[in-house]
Amino acid sequence: MTRRSIGIIVNGVTGRMGYRQHLVRSLLAIREQGGLPLGDGTRIWPEPILVGRDETRLQAVAQRHGLTDWTTDLAAALARDDAEIYFDAQVTQQREKAIRQAIEAGKHIYTEKPLAESSAAALELVRAADAAGIRTGVVQDKLFLPGLRKLRRLIDGGFFGRILSIRGEFGYWVFEGDWQPAQRPSWNYRTEDGGGIVMDMFPHWQYVLEELFAPVRAVTCLAATHIPERVDEAGRPYPATADDAAYGIFELDGGIVAALNSSWATRVHRDELVEFHVDGTEGSAVAGLRRCRVQHRAVTPKPVWNPDLPATEDFRAQWTEVPDNEEFDNGFKVQWEAFLRHVVTGSPFAWDFLAGARGVQLAELGLRSAREGRRVEVPELSR
Repeated sequence: MTRRSIGIIVNGVTGRMGYRQHLVRSLLAIREQGGLPLGDGTRIWPEPILVGRDETRLQAVAQRHGLTDWTTDLAAALARDDAEIYFDAQVTQQREKAIRQAIEAGKHIYTEKPLAESSAAALELVRAADAAGIRTGVVQDKLFLPGLRKLRRLIDGGFFGRILSIRGEFGYWVFEGDWQPAQRPSWNYRTEDGGGIVMDMFPHWQYVLEELFAPVRAVTCLAATHIPERVDEAGRPYPATADDAAYGIFELDGGIVAALNSSWATRVHRDELVEFHVDGTEGSAVAGLRRCRVQHRAVTPKPVWNPDLPATEDFRAQWTEVPDNEEFDNGFKVQWEAFLRHVVTGSPFAWDFLAGARGVQLAELGLRSAREGRRVEVPELSR
């Protein structure tokens, strides 16, 4: 067995996503399994170089996992010849500048979304990366969730017939931070710091809708700030200037309509934190993070509307669970493995900077729709 070490600058590793999903559950998990095997017997071995602004927190993360390579100097990390990949999990406002530095340093780049704060800036990064001849990737983790992989299996197998509509619910109650600590950082609720649920979630909805169903051609969005004041990590009240809920209608090719609600101000009464209800002429499905249930046309009951009588049917019991049929790994890890193969072997990787720019575009147009109170068409993006 040949080990192919690859240095990976992990910027933003002390944050929730950078630490939990990308370092621990992806890169370190690949090392724990003995590396990522290639077809010729070689194993890719990630060598994380931890980067952040807080020296104390960085050192604590490194010591916790037996790592020794960490720095608060991004420029020094980018100057290293053994660092082939730059990964960014910083707050959105810091991302574009750092990615530009990584492009200039000639690193391959993988990044959390959104790629940039505007579609124009995202396209500039696309073109700069193309000119530099580097490989790029943007995290699109929802595609690798067990529930959505089962849903894709149904679509590929023709289960739905002609797909008519998608209804999606995402969200949970994020505590205001006064009598219970908030589960999300305070910058998420400040527009001036790059926060807002539209910019956070619409890039996800873009790739989910396009990859599973069809491209989005128009969007209508109502964005709201339901909780106008929150309390930050230091216990200080602050005005919430960013949207914490968004109610979107997305028109897709083929006449498919998707209505997706996203909210950090809703209490959960569903089986999972996100669920997609897909209706087609031949059958329907409800897919979440892990589960997927179906009801085919041939076994669809015939409910009758009668508000004068109590409901006696157990509607949930009339659906059938889609079996796993395979072992599903962590979605972030699966995409990391695909990007590492892409960098080392040149294998295909569809989720590049241009894919990420499309997500930024949809968020941008969703915010415009909310601001102007109208339907907005989604034009094609090109390099």
